[in-house]
Amino acid sequence: MKVASRGAGGPGDQNSMTDKIYLVGFMAAGKSTVARALAQRLGWRAEDVDELIEARERRPVADIFQKQGESHFRAVEREILKLLLPLRHVVVATGGGTFMDPENRAAINLDGISVWLDVPFDELLTRIPQDGRRPLAADRPAMERLFAMRLAAYRAARVRVDAAARPEEVAERIIECVS
Repeated sequence: MKVASRGAGGPGDQNSMTDKIYLVGFMAAGKSTVARALAQRLGWRAEDVDELIEARERRPVADIFQKQGESHFRAVEREILKLLLPLRHVVVATGGGTFMDPENRAAINLDGISVWLDVPFDELLTRIPQDGRRPLAADRPAMERLFAMRLAAYRAARVRVDAAARPEEVAERIIECVS
C-alpha cells in the first residue's frame, strides 16, 4: 500500500513545496496534532479551525452544536476559513466537516495543498474520547454513515496520507509527498 499519493491534477497541484497546507479528514484523524508537528518541522505556524471557532464563539464546539445547531457552526466555520485565506506559511487543521462544503473545498484547493489524513474507521473509534466533546460521535451507526458519506469529499484532496501512525511520522510523510 502506498503511504502517500497525489490526487488528480488541477489548481493548487504543484511540483514544488507550497506555502500553505490544509489538513482534512474525519474527526480524530489527528489533524490538530499533525498540524502542530508539521508546522514545527517546517518552521511555519499552525492554525486550527475548530479552536478559532471556539475562541470566536467563546464556547466549545459541542455547545455550539447543541445550542445553535450545525448550520450556525458551519456558517462560522466558513467565515473563519475566509479569514485564514490570506495567511502564508501556515498549516491549517480543518474541522472534520469543513471539506464537505463545495465552496470550502474549492477555496482550500485553490489556496494551498489539501492533504487527507486517511485513518481506517475502526482506528478512529479508538481515538475518540467518550467525553461529549465530539457531538457527532455519540451514535456509532450514524457516525459510520457520516464517515462513508464524507469519504467522497476527502478523496478530492490533492494528497492522501495514511495517517495511522505517530504524528511526527505522518508529518514526515506529508513533507515527502508535497515537496
